[in-house]
Amino acid sequence: MEFKEIGRKLSNWGRWGDSDRVGTLNHLTPERVKAASSSIRSGRMVSLSLPLGNTGPQMGLGGRINPVHTMSMTPADFSKHPKGMVFADDFIFMPLQAATQWDGLAHVGYDGLMYNGVPAETVAARGGSSDLSVEHVAQHGIAGRGVLLDIARYLDVDRLEAGQTITREMLEQTAERQGTRVEKGDVVLFRTGWMRCFTVDGDAARYWNGEPGIGLDCCAWLHENEIAAVASDNWGIEVMPPDAASAATDVHAVLIRDMGMTLGELFVLDELAEACAEREDWSFFFSAPALRVIGGVGSPITPLAIL
Repeated sequence: MEFKEIGRKLSNWGRWGDSDRVGTLNHLTPERVKAASSSIRSGRMVSLSLPLGNTGPQMGLGGRINPVHTMSMTPADFSKHPKGMVFADDFIFMPLQAATQWDGLAHVGYDGLMYNGVPAETVAARGGSSDLSVEHVAQHGIAGRGVLLDIARYLDVDRLEAGQTITREMLEQTAERQGTRVEKGDVVLFRTGWMRCFTVDGDAARYWNGEPGIGLDCCAWLHENEIAAVASDNWGIEVMPPDAASAATDVHAVLIRDMGMTLGELFVLDELAEACAEREDWSFFFSAPALRVIGGVGSPITPLAIL
């Protein structure tokens, strides 16, 4: 089935009104966020992000570079301060999607339209996205019950291979084996192990040469379960073959443009996976606020799982 037909069937356009700008984050109701606090058992916090720095995974693809950090003020600048005080200040220059990040709803569209019928031309060189800015996502907030589906552990592999498709059946079977109940309003994280190409092997080139990820049949599963957002340790959520001549982003098109789902990419999930396996519980409180970037189409984040 062609992705546009799937998108029409799963479309959330108008579901929360014509002015809706956050899509499936509407599933994160105050009641569900409050209930998610019951997932906290020990209070242990696990960071799910890559560090921001010049040794990050970016290789210039699509114009993305690693963050550039520099100082604007150092203690050496205050060598003659009358009270002996010193100060330090700094700034950072980076693409908003250089490391662990959210794809906003203005990131992908087709046929001249983005989520909820917003015209694609509302994203411009000056000002960015005037209608679907990631600022809306930031104002709404992303926090609630998180669930990890550890696909790599389910398949008993260190990592899946580039081009390996995760099917709806694999998501369901992983949840069943873990004894995990997926609930409405959850943020679903799925672990492929692919991030280990970079974090363990130090091989950024291999990391970016294709990836394991979900196929189109997973879109209906996310829609039927009313998932608020989805994230993974790969770089693009969906499956990509190695040495692809062009990037096929059909899953992005359906999830972002048609369903209005915010996507999390380049997550670091190994520590969380071990912690969940140790306690035999793959649910937790999840928090990953976006930055309020006016006009932004994505945002860097430091997501936390609180166990």
